[in-house]
Amino acid sequence: MICRVCDKTDFFLGIDLGMQPWGNHFLTQDQVGKEPFYPLRVVVCKHCKTAQLDHTVRKEVMFQEHTYLSGITCSLAEHFQKTAETVNKNFCSNLKEKSVLDIGSNDGTQLKSYQSLGFDVLGIESAKTVSEIAISEGVPTVHAFFNLETADKIHRYFDVINASGVFFHLEELHSVTEAIKKYLKPDGVFVVQFLYMKTIMENGAFDQIYHEHLLFYTLKTLQVLLARHGLFLFDAEFSKIHGGSIIGYVGHPGKREATERLQKLIHEEEISGCNEEGAYKKFSQRVNKMKEKNIAFLDQKKKEGKTIFGMGAPVKGNTLLNYFSIGKDRLDCLVEKNELRKNLFSPGMHLPIKIEKEITPPDVYYVLAWNFKDEILKNNKHLIEKGVEFFFPVEVERV
Repeated sequence: MICRVCDKTDFFLGIDLGMQPWGNHFLTQDQVGKEPFYPLRVVVCKHCKTAQLDHTVRKEVMFQEHTYLSGITCSLAEHFQKTAETVNKNFCSNLKEKSVLDIGSNDGTQLKSYQSLGFDVLGIESAKTVSEIAISEGVPTVHAFFNLETADKIHRYFDVINASGVFFHLEELHSVTEAIKKYLKPDGVFVVQFLYMKTIMENGAFDQIYHEHLLFYTLKTLQVLLARHGLFLFDAEFSKIHGGSIIGYVGHPGKREATERLQKLIHEEEISGCNEEGAYKKFSQRVNKMKEKNIAFLDQKKKEGKTIFGMGAPVKGNTLLNYFSIGKDRLDCLVEKNELRKNLFSPGMHLPIKIEKEITPPDVYYVLAWNFKDEILKNNKHLIEKGVEFFFPVEVERV
């Protein structure tokens, strides 16, 4: 293979999570056992240091129809609102008219935040059902994959282009980045939010590796990609959303200077050694220790006769369940709020999905949606008081 960012061909192995199904391929009863499996392996370019999957599941398989909805989680909606307010205050407050394009806009949750601030909004969403939800709620949305061809058809220039949790999904990475450069206004800002590989390794959050995530950026590797397309990262901040993300602020070269905040983050990254092979070896070793700890916990609870439900059915949860081999012998079911997943089964482990409001709580919740720990504990105080135990398989260190 060639590097997705710099086209070089020399790599070292980051971590190998074996053969796994596509994590968002929730199954109907008649599909159980028929789902395809693919290699789930991270390799790292020796030249530009970009961590990336060495196998691509086609975007048409993963993104034309999926069941993920941004608006299900209050924490994420609040984060989107805060992001929109920050962007508006820092970059658009003096504009009489202001516009924003959201790439991978999902159900329109992010764009609703911008709408509330007076922006003219447009979403691009590849999943038909999800885009229809956004449209029905008053968010203008184009059902398409975003790339240069799509952007040329729309042919509009934007003050803000937003990509929240999508920029590392891109099979057509260079076409998308070129489209952003072309249709970002001269003083415009590209706001890119991405899982931070440095933090993934610090937290042992290997479950954030799945087939939708083709790339795993650090600030160093993102800069390589942006420079290739004539874009400039001038600021960045760390956010605790999703267990540790970076919000990067990007513009055309010469428009803004790099901030001290960005330079500090880059310095921290350099001294951590997170782009080097040794860090990945330690990461892989840590994941194997986590597996032993998690299996021991679940097996002990089963010996005690406890009922154990998985809380949430996030895509990343399926990476964890499949790599740890946690199936029906250890969990009774997965519990979701998202009605689109009702009566489906998890890929690989085939755990049935039930809706939270329709079930009797278990003795133990094994929390797969660990990245929303604070919200989950707050919303379930009444269960905790009754003795329901909440176990988080990934414990976030950096907040």
